[in-house]
Amino acid sequence: MLSVYQTNHLLPAYRHHGPSLYPAMIEASRAHLVMLAECGILPASRAAQLSSALERLRERPTDLPDYDGTFEDVYFALERNLAQEAGIRPDELDLQLARSRNDLDAGVFRMILRDQVTGILDDLLAATEAVLDAAERGTEATVLAFTHRRPAQPTTIGHVFAGYADALSGQAANYQYVLNELNHSPLGGAVIAGTDLPISSERVAELLGFTDVVPNAYSGVAGADHFTGVVGANARTLATGARVARVIQEWMSFGWVNVPDEFCQGSSAMPQKRNPVVLEHMVSMAMAAVADQTAVLGGIAAAWWEDSNNATTDVQTRLWESDDRAARFLRMLGRLFEVLNPAKLPTDLEMVATGSTTTAAADALSMGGVPFRTAHGLLAALVGKGEPANWDAKLVAETAAERGVRLEPELIENMLHALLSPRAVLKRDQAEGPGRDAVTRQIAGLRGAVAQHRSTLEAFRAHQRAAADRLDAAVRQRIEEGGA
Repeated sequence: MLSVYQTNHLLPAYRHHGPSLYPAMIEASRAHLVMLAECGILPASRAAQLSSALERLRERPTDLPDYDGTFEDVYFALERNLAQEAGIRPDELDLQLARSRNDLDAGVFRMILRDQVTGILDDLLAATEAVLDAAERGTEATVLAFTHRRPAQPTTIGHVFAGYADALSGQAANYQYVLNELNHSPLGGAVIAGTDLPISSERVAELLGFTDVVPNAYSGVAGADHFTGVVGANARTLATGARVARVIQEWMSFGWVNVPDEFCQGSSAMPQKRNPVVLEHMVSMAMAAVADQTAVLGGIAAAWWEDSNNATTDVQTRLWESDDRAARFLRMLGRLFEVLNPAKLPTDLEMVATGSTTTAAADALSMGGVPFRTAHGLLAALVGKGEPANWDAKLVAETAAERGVRLEPELIENMLHALLSPRAVLKRDQAEGPGRDAVTRQIAGLRGAVAQHRSTLEAFRAHQRAAADRLDAAVRQRIEEGGA
């Protein structure tokens, strides 16, 4: 009969963690056995016997025994299976020479997160390309940019989306940093202070695709900054995506962009309604990502600077679920931008009526020699006298005179032209602005950044594949030389 502790913690943790930990532990054990044999710590025949048994277990990656309370966790489940497969008693196992559950957990946690983060990066880069495609479709789609929930200035859908793609590119760079941080091996740290046995931590790292070994065994076991890096990258990415989702939801209400059918639900009582609820779900997913970050940081902060379940095993659930959520969010995001298109855009008069072109009008006055604050005050006074679309040269001249400013007719004409031409932003030369050519160049530059991110990711994956091939070859050699 299971104890209360086993029923309420060990059993649920085993069921949740086991399917992920077990295959990774087998891979780590394959490399460890190769190293033990190569370093002369384990006889060739025993290394071959155990390696052969591990290979058979590897063919059954889901073959975990049911939890019955006779063993503690996945670590001991692997030992039980290995002993049975090798035809020896569990107390005859040599697999744990120069290794502890502590450094093994630390290593496989990094291996699992490494695979998850590479998948997230794939999804993020695909989403970025979809955002850039949507930006290209919107380079001439003029809309209103809002600040503080109020109309601010004319811009284009292309400009907004290129800006979001820039944020995604920065997030990709952050994930790559996190990936590199994960790819340092703690294996060899044993309990926390290493071992007197003549092991080669570097060889284990090489066989498992790690770029190098954590330089300090204590931090390799006790450290958790790489966990905060993963969950922080997810929270950052989803939080920004949620902000964009809210803007798109508002644009759909305005009719500026289409409402894709596949992202809508109908109303139970109002047949005319098409509710883009996916955007609401994406905001909720971002909130959950922030909650995951809080849970992980809280668990780590509550732990001692040593091996501690608070900072390692107990945060894995939050990390893995955060990674899964981030991947699903990015796949929905990418598809949304694939099918999102400009629709009924605001007219010139609608944009002018919001006052969003008054800054351009003030700039036109300043270009004609009027001090900016004087021009700004004049425009504010004009706004108080009526809708911008109804201003004329007489009203402008009279209002300026009231403020002690004399304007030449040509300057007034230039100011009114700027006021009534919201789509003039399409010709703006500023490199980072919403001009048609400027946004096209921004998109091209960001596509180059995406290509570089993809190249870096592919190089990382190639390194992993090469390591896997080396491990397979080394295992075969151990088995052949040991006569198993």
